[in-house]
Amino acid sequence: MRAVVQRVSDASVAVRGETVGRAEKGILVYLGVASGDTERDAAYLAEKAAMLRIFEDAEGKMNRSAADEGGSALVISQFTLLADARKGRRPSYSDAAAPELAKPLYECFVEALREHLGRVETGIFQAEMRVSYTNEGPVTILLDSKKLF
Repeated sequence: MRAVVQRVSDASVAVRGETVGRAEKGILVYLGVASGDTERDAAYLAEKAAMLRIFEDAEGKMNRSAADEGGSALVISQFTLLADARKGRRPSYSDAAAPELAKPLYECFVEALREHLGRVETGIFQAEMRVSYTNEGPVTILLDSKKLF
């Protein structure tokens, strides 16, 4: 399971012109589910994302997490995080889990994240979405449940 976590002051996602999810100060998480991922991967990444110390403390050091800040989260499913573009020009998505396997694990991640953060909203799984956000810092962290990076 892979995630891109961004520190945001605001984020929203729209489907067919209608806003379906939003977050204020907190994190925007793009989540890709790989073949072979389990609920354990989802729980690990949810805790990691919520507890990442990417918010500044009183001294200006990044020592606080979204959970410490009482932050919210917006989670967007994004199978393209599993793209393999090492060969040719067309990325391969063969490492991405099939939608019927990915959706329950995506939902598991969202529920696990809710255990750490008060407010967690989402896009719509498999929908064409338009995501808008303000990345503060900018701060962008890549996470992988298999610790590949």
